[in-house]
Amino acid sequence: MNSIDDAVMQAVQRLEIRARHRVEALFGGAYRSAFKGRGLEFAEVRPYQRGDDVRAIDWNVSARMDDTYVKVFEEEREQTVIVAVDVSASQAFGTGAATKRIVATEAAALVAFSALHHQDAVGLLLFTDRIEVQRPPRNTRRHVLHSLRTLLGHTPQSRGTDLRVPLRYLLARMRRPATVLLVSDFMDDGYASLLRAVGRRHDLVGMHVHDPGEAELPRGGLIPLTDAETGTTRLVDARDAATRRAVAQAAQERHARIANTLRQAQAGYLPLSTAGDTAEALISFFQRRIHARS
Repeated sequence: MNSIDDAVMQAVQRLEIRARHRVEALFGGAYRSAFKGRGLEFAEVRPYQRGDDVRAIDWNVSARMDDTYVKVFEEEREQTVIVAVDVSASQAFGTGAATKRIVATEAAALVAFSALHHQDAVGLLLFTDRIEVQRPPRNTRRHVLHSLRTLLGHTPQSRGTDLRVPLRYLLARMRRPATVLLVSDFMDDGYASLLRAVGRRHDLVGMHVHDPGEAELPRGGLIPLTDAETGTTRLVDARDAATRRAVAQAAQERHARIANTLRQAQAGYLPLSTAGDTAEALISFFQRRIHARS
């Protein structure tokens, strides 16, 4: 194993230790309660009893048996959780200690270990403007560690973002309802209709990763702003008050637009800042979901 692989493995181990501590200390049962829960699968039929829901009556069996029978369902043994992470070039941006990709990785690790704690199967999807990596859902520690190693060590083949790509993939491949966590900075357009389609089929949560530097220019004179995905560079005067206000307003409007697009898709919206505590943001989001459904 070379030095790069060694560094990735050490990073995975540190991530597991931190994630395990935060999962045990913060999440408890909130993870399970925050999502729609496990689906139901057919178990058996039995004779109708007083108080049974008449909608559960199996009329075909009742006709054959000359009595009234109802269908009995039980919770599926596991839930499927898909963590879809944007690894495009803009995810490398960060004006503090963490980049957006680091925050996305922390969020993915916390969710993955929470799912594993509840014996749920976790799948990983890495995307840019193409599907970069796909790991099928499994509920083993080895699988989760391998997925995190992939997320930490993967070098994207493309720099751009196309959110329609993972959304189409999910619609085509994930036939049964699942919990889908879409982790991205959502710097894209034209994906709203596909997002609504995924939101109708799955319990969808958009984790919007952002950096304070996207809303506030550094102090200085003329500074170059480069689009990480296209390579386009333009000069702006950071001393100009109107320019600074315009940048801040554009960021605020972008955040509002992303939140509104997700809500229209019946999806959860979770903003994650590179300057914030990812675990605290997740647990607060889980608790809000629980209260909203109680």
